[in-house]
Amino acid sequence: MHAADLLSKRAKLTPDREALLELETGRRFTYSQLNARANCAANFLSGKLGVGKGDRVSILAQNSVTYLELFYGLAKIGAIFAPLNWRLVARELAYIVNDCGSKVLICGPEYASLLAEMRPDISLEHLVSLEGADIPGSLTYEEEVALATVDESERPSLDGEDAHCILYTSGTTGRPKGAIIPHRQVLWNCINTAISWGLTENDVSPVFTPLFHAGGLFAFLTPLFYLGGRIILARSFDASESMRVIIQEGCTVILGVPTLFQMWLDSPDFAAADFSQVRFFISGGAPCPPSLMESWRSQKDIVFRQGYGLTEVGPNCFSMTDAESVVKSGSVGKPIFHSQMRLVDESGNDVPPGETGELIIKGPHVCSGYWRNLEATAAALRDGWFYTGDMARRDEDGFYTIAGRFKDMIISGGENVYAAEVEAVFVEHPAVAEAALIGKPDEKWGEVGLMIAVLEKGQASTEDELREFCQERLARYKVPKQVLFAASLPYSPYGKVMKAELKKRFVN
Repeated sequence: MHAADLLSKRAKLTPDREALLELETGRRFTYSQLNARANCAANFLSGKLGVGKGDRVSILAQNSVTYLELFYGLAKIGAIFAPLNWRLVARELAYIVNDCGSKVLICGPEYASLLAEMRPDISLEHLVSLEGADIPGSLTYEEEVALATVDESERPSLDGEDAHCILYTSGTTGRPKGAIIPHRQVLWNCINTAISWGLTENDVSPVFTPLFHAGGLFAFLTPLFYLGGRIILARSFDASESMRVIIQEGCTVILGVPTLFQMWLDSPDFAAADFSQVRFFISGGAPCPPSLMESWRSQKDIVFRQGYGLTEVGPNCFSMTDAESVVKSGSVGKPIFHSQMRLVDESGNDVPPGETGELIIKGPHVCSGYWRNLEATAAALRDGWFYTGDMARRDEDGFYTIAGRFKDMIISGGENVYAAEVEAVFVEHPAVAEAALIGKPDEKWGEVGLMIAVLEKGQASTEDELREFCQERLARYKVPKQVLFAASLPYSPYGKVMKAELKKRFVN
């Protein structure tokens, strides 16, 4: 199915049902209104700017209804949606714009100065500004869309493998890679999420994550629009305000990253918050400390799950029942309905239950490769299987637990130590806010673990105390040989700890 049909058909089925609340402005849109806006965006871009099948259109802006107009509108004319991560610096953004060959760049007022810094290094046919952005030589999006017709555009010839989005991922080395998300993947993510997570047209979900990421676009937003549910779109995050919105709007399924769940837990308004209408909370984006999940369950008597996904395979790859989320806490669950998964060793052989192997995934929800990067595509996609680079274990009941990145591993005395597993134990200690494990050369063991810990504000601890805490919870060979303390950890614009920087600072 053409990805645009996911909105246009829904608009025919339930035209007057509310689809979206844009929190920043208070505007509410029905499915009919949202589809009409997508039509206007498509007709402006194709009619006035000559955007057609295969052309790339980028946006550099905060969350707003404009993202959805472009996401569905570009699909209507066969063009490709290539949103930009506004956390990046000008040099990084210029690389992405040039790499994907954007024909049009739409910019919000907050990033006009950033665009000005990029302009000498990028080549574009058209610049379009959102209302309030001072961008010389640009058209104004709102004015142009208001003049466009609301008629459905004539669909170009497309099949499921045609690209709908290019979403750039950080990668562990080198430049960002543009994951090609075909029309087929968008549809099957909707189907898999609806079936495996039990979503319905009655579900309401807030989106607090940026829409330039797969999580913001695909975790709940597109599946709920497919079903006829409702989305609350936030521009920014405030712990108290977001809890108020969740309760006031009757949100039923809530996605967050561990940082957000910790901020909610620490909020003075948390104790009084009534989440009785929420069917389940789910944490994604990074491993969630078991202690954080348990704090939520004990204080709020709610269902709390942990999810797993990647841009290349979609944000929703596993599922579990409410009961299983307690007895299998720490696991991401079982594979979604329309998917195949294996855990393999370095030779590509399947590993038995209980042993750690690289997670590889096959199914209609897997991307078609990386934009203009045949080498990276060949490395990741082999015989239809996507090699995630993530290590995981599967227990006898078929439940998977993520152990960490394949490359984020220390080999100490012949034993594999996965950083994520050790870091998760450290952050369970009440004095530890963040932890990052890196390898340090050792004459006897070849390599030993060095933990860089950031303490909670007002808390104190010692190296001996933390190592002892770890020894009680992990095999001896997994316990870091040394613990050093830092005021903060260095993060990349994609929100990942830059371990190469830590090695430069702490490993001689």
